[in-house]
Parts: sequence; structure tokens; C-alpha cells
Amino acid sequence: MNIVTKTLTAAALAATTALPAMAQDDGLKIGMTFQEMNNPYFVSMKEALDEAAASLGAEVIVTDAGHDVAKQISDVEDMLQQNIDILLLNPTDSAGVESAVNMAKQQGVIVVAVDANAAGPVDTFVGSKNRDAGYQSCKYLGEALGGSGEVAILDGIPVIPILQRVEGCKAALDEFDGIELVDVQNGRQDRSVALGVVENMIQSHPDLAGIFSVNDGGAMGAMAAIQGSGKDIKLTSVDGAPEAVKAISDGTPFIETTAQFPRDQVRVGLAMALAQKWGARVVPAEVPIDVRVVDSENAADFSW
Repeated sequence: MNIVTKTLTAAALAATTALPAMAQDDGLKIGMTFQEMNNPYFVSMKEALDEAAASLGAEVIVTDAGHDVAKQISDVEDMLQQNIDILLLNPTDSAGVESAVNMAKQQGVIVVAVDANAAGPVDTFVGSKNRDAGYQSCKYLGEALGGSGEVAILDGIPVIPILQRVEGCKAALDEFDGIELVDVQNGRQDRSVALGVVENMIQSHPDLAGIFSVNDGGAMGAMAAIQGSGKDIKLTSVDGAPEAVKAISDGTPFIETTAQFPRDQVRVGLAMALAQKWGARVVPAEVPIDVRVVDSENAADFSW
């Protein structure tokens, strides 16, 4: 984040605590639509939003799209009928939600995309450095393998953050002459799906030495498959979920996760929206949130 973005972000964050009375006077109403809520990552994000809204005396409307873009658009329509002031949008399909963004802007609603960007006239996008996260995890994996061996990628739903993680991972793996990417399969970021997918990977590639999962949910299924195989296969991932961090602390095949900060993302997203609502004329179009490697050295001290 450059100095200008840092300054604006800090100012907007200060506004969320300095001006709660204004929120109460205005009857501020915030809507947030999540791509899914069956994920500790988004549950944590919602908790932070509820806490911030409570400090502002604002009303919050939250919906779960369940990875259904038609439902997400319908949810936004319902929120607009309830006269929300701010829409925090975590899109299940970045291109597919453009009509919802357009509808919101036509009604004068401030729109901030969180975690994944959305097509259309979004005011600000706040999200993790997903390419960097994938890069860091796969660089860690390559180094843990001593720069050689067969590896596979446990892919996920093709939304922009996942695509960026895979892109970053491949870029890191390309830096190791002795690393060979032998398989890429979709575990749909789901533990039970990933378990079966990784069992097949291990059977198909008896010399498999490492796996990168695009999220911790899939990684937990991958870990179970690795443990069931009895093989020495190292596993890295992205997210920083509590369950994953514990597994890393416990010395399992899960050796690293590049942590994101869902609470910070929604706090900064809300701050950007409030800054604009309260008169800021220059608000960043994008605010990238840093990521952090979590391994056995620092897992005990890490939490969302």
C-alpha cells in the first residue's frame, strides 16, 4: 500500500470511531452480501462488520448468496428496496453481479467490493493480495522440498481471488528448476470434495511430494487424504483459518498457510464507504491488504 493509500485508509478508519453520532443521526443502513457463509473466513468477516456497525449505531442487513449469482442479485434488489446507504459486496461471480452494482449506483448507494472485485462502477475494492499469497505459499513449498520434486495444485471455484492465487503459485514454482507441476484438480474449496480429489492425485502420482491448496477448507481435506496415504507429502495453502493454524502447530503434513485478514478487509471497506458518504472527494479505487506467511514458527501466536 503506498503512502497516499495508507493515509486515506487511516483517515477513513479514524472516521468510523470519531463519528458514531453522525451514523446514528442519519439512521445509517449497511447491506452486505456474501458469496457464502459456510466458511469461517466469511463468518469472521461478518463478526467484524457487526462489531463496527454496532459502534456506529448502524443497521446491518446480511445475506448469503450460496455461490448463486442470481440469488445474490435478488438479495441486492431486496436491500435496495430497504433503502440501504452502503452496499458491501463480496461477489460470487465478479462479472455476473454487474447488474446489481449498476442498480445500486442508480439509487445513489455507495458500493464497495470486498475480498473479490466486481464489474461495474464500484467505488472502491478492498481485498487481499491474492497473487502474492499464492506466490508465497508455493515458494515456501518449493523451498521445503529442497527445490525438487513433483507437486500438484488443489484448485477451486474460478473467481478472481482463486485464479490469482493459482497464478502466483505457478510463478513461484517456475523459479525452481527441479520442481515439476504434475497435476491441477478442482477441490471446490470444500473439505469432503478435496479429500476424494487428493486421494486420486496420490494414487495417480506415487512420487507426489507436495500439494498447494487454494484455501484452507480444501487443505483440511487434502491433509486427511495425505495422512490416510501414509506418505510424506507436504501441504501449503492460503487463508489462515484457525483450524489450519492449529494443524500447522501440531506438526501435521500441513506446513504453511499464507494468512489473509478478513476482519481488516471489511473494516477498511466500511471505512472507505463512510469516508465517501461523509464527504471525502478522493477515495482510493483499490486498497490492497497485505498477507502473511504462517508456519510452525509463528502459528501459536496467530489468529484472525
